[in-house]
Amino acid sequence: MLKNRIFRLTLSIILSIIICLIIGYFTPRNWRNNSCDMTLLDKGISIYIYNTGIHTDILVPVKTKNWDWQQYFNLKLIANQSVSINYLAFGLGDRAYFLETYTGTSLPILTTFKAMFLPTPSAMRVLAYRNIPQQYEIKCAIITQTNYRRLMEFINNSFQLDTQGNKINLLVDSNYGGGFYAAKNSYSILRACNDWTAEGMKLAGVKTPLWSGLSSSIMYHINSGCNC
Repeated sequence: MLKNRIFRLTLSIILSIIICLIIGYFTPRNWRNNSCDMTLLDKGISIYIYNTGIHTDILVPVKTKNWDWQQYFNLKLIANQSVSINYLAFGLGDRAYFLETYTGTSLPILTTFKAMFLPTPSAMRVLAYRNIPQQYEIKCAIITQTNYRRLMEFINNSFQLDTQGNKINLLVDSNYGGGFYAAKNSYSILRACNDWTAEGMKLAGVKTPLWSGLSSSIMYHINSGCNC
């Protein structure tokens, strides 16, 4: 009898968690979403969010009227000098995961376990693009100048700085077309890559889910009909 009670209690807890996650997946944090207001097309700024399968990145122009990433990064270090760079993609991740897999090598089981279940050092990945990447699921949003600057400050403040106030470079490879930098705070299942994306999107006025653990939950809530 005791075993049956424990089994039923455990099953009830698991089912309750699953139901809560499903509700959080489909329920938006901010019901009002103005990120696809076409009246902003001329005076707003287009941003992009793309999904690599398990990870989301925020893609933004290198330079706009009120923000220039060239003031914060040496683009010659993270991209081939023969290629003009028009966009930068930013994403948060587990530091070991990023550094051990950026070349396409297989991921050690221990690194995977730590990234999923333990607080670990985090990193910011910065990728340089000449054009908007089409190999991923990608959606766009048009946001106001104010919200855009709020988003840029959020991204910039995600980087950890050294005692001189400079971003801490972990690895930069122009052949890879990007670089990795130390990030503030730890990486964990409670604040993973997609949670970081959702936090930024919320600041930008873009609709985000209550539970943003999956990349698909981020993409689900972004307006599919926005023609940027």
